[in-house]
Amino acid sequence: MTSNEISKGILKALGAVVGIAALIYFLYALRTILLYMIIAAVVALIGHPIVMFLKTKLRFKNSSAAVLTMALFVFVIVGLFKLFIPMVVEQGENLSLLNIGELESAILAQYSELISYLSNRNIDLSNNLDSSQLLSNIDFNIIPNLFNAVVSGFGSLSIGMLSVFFIAFFFLKDSDLVERILIAVTPAKWESGFQTSFVKIKNLLSRYFIGVIFQISILLVFYATVLLILGVKNAVVIALLCALLNIIPYVGPMIAGVLMIALTMIGNIEADFNAVILPKVTWVAVGFMAGQLIDNFFSQPIIFSKSVKSHPLEIFIVILAAGLLFGILGMIVAVPAYTVVKVILKTFISQNKIVQGLTKDL
Repeated sequence: MTSNEISKGILKALGAVVGIAALIYFLYALRTILLYMIIAAVVALIGHPIVMFLKTKLRFKNSSAAVLTMALFVFVIVGLFKLFIPMVVEQGENLSLLNIGELESAILAQYSELISYLSNRNIDLSNNLDSSQLLSNIDFNIIPNLFNAVVSGFGSLSIGMLSVFFIAFFFLKDSDLVERILIAVTPAKWESGFQTSFVKIKNLLSRYFIGVIFQISILLVFYATVLLILGVKNAVVIALLCALLNIIPYVGPMIAGVLMIALTMIGNIEADFNAVILPKVTWVAVGFMAGQLIDNFFSQPIIFSKSVKSHPLEIFIVILAAGLLFGILGMIVAVPAYTVVKVILKTFISQNKIVQGLTKDL
């Protein structure tokens, strides 16, 4: 190999490194727009069956079907806002009058009641809790500060939602828009395989995200029913928050359980601990666990087996690995990303034995 060839090879490698670095910087600089496009793509995948139903069954035109579908999404979002806004206003009025010292005293009183109740049953947690200094490390001013941050974030949230809906409308109206863009940058020898993969990926992910919506809806109805029967304040809002947290695999339900119990206790913070708070929290915990049993043995198996066609153990390993590598975000996107990879592998290297084993149900 001559020195001229070596120089060309080095320059080519440097050019590739610079190009990759420039692409990464470009994507990072436009990360907000990319996030809007990803969320819009998810919205479009959820709305795709509705558009197809309107077009095939009711003979709607493409634009009309997309407009009606987005109107349905807007109706749902407005309904959720109308559900949340009264609570936010009420909590804002309460926080404006909130005495942090009184709140801290009330929580410490509940803590003492809990320790006393457990001690009477020969369960001593006071030494462990005291050594951890859990309560002494809590800054109770975080409550009004968090509320102010949420209120100030409504402006940017509104802009983001408008952007997402605008992009999602065109994804629904021109359903092959993304496919045409990606095919334009795909080498000619891969075009056929890519088109096959894209259609299958779109169908699988559409079924998956719709399944997730049904999963959240089932939990929302169940939790709301339990909390309403028990007379918990803001029952529907608490149920919705806890149902949405279920999107985060494994970790989300644990956070939701703690949140549901904590909000139940805070809503009854001035009531008698033994007579009111403890029985109510116990039944809330029972209701939450019942909801999780329904989700784990009914909702999730149907979603994973019918939509993404993956074994539960396979999904568990993928989510665990994604969580270790990329944290909470990795756990959320693990299943759809894994589905995309499986379809691509089946299309382009289906002769591989490992790929055959993983994709036999696709």
